[in-house]
Amino acid sequence: MDIIFLHDLTIETIIGIYDWERKEKQSIILDLDMGADVANAARTDAIEDTLNYKAVAKRLIEFVGDSDFQLVETLAERVAEIVLNEFDVKWLRLRVNKKGAVRYAGDVGIVIERGERG
Repeated sequence: MDIIFLHDLTIETIIGIYDWERKEKQSIILDLDMGADVANAARTDAIEDTLNYKAVAKRLIEFVGDSDFQLVETLAERVAEIVLNEFDVKWLRLRVNKKGAVRYAGDVGIVIERGERG
């Protein structure tokens, strides 16, 4: 299996459990590693034959930007569902980083894997 990646996708959204977090958008940073077979795309040199990471980015920017989840776990699960179902990705490793959520920590968040790694 080949992996197409999209890292450091930064999106402003409402996320958190505290009242102050519900009032202002915060930056969420997504790192996606997506299982795909790129052999056919390499042969044809056609975007239609591969996973279009720009389309994935646009969809996630729209979805996450409009969301207002309390937990990064919920956000991660919904993002994974979109990528797996709408883009025919077989396997996904997703890292959701809520930078600055914990004082004295540079990064905090979650990493999930979904699907079958072939």
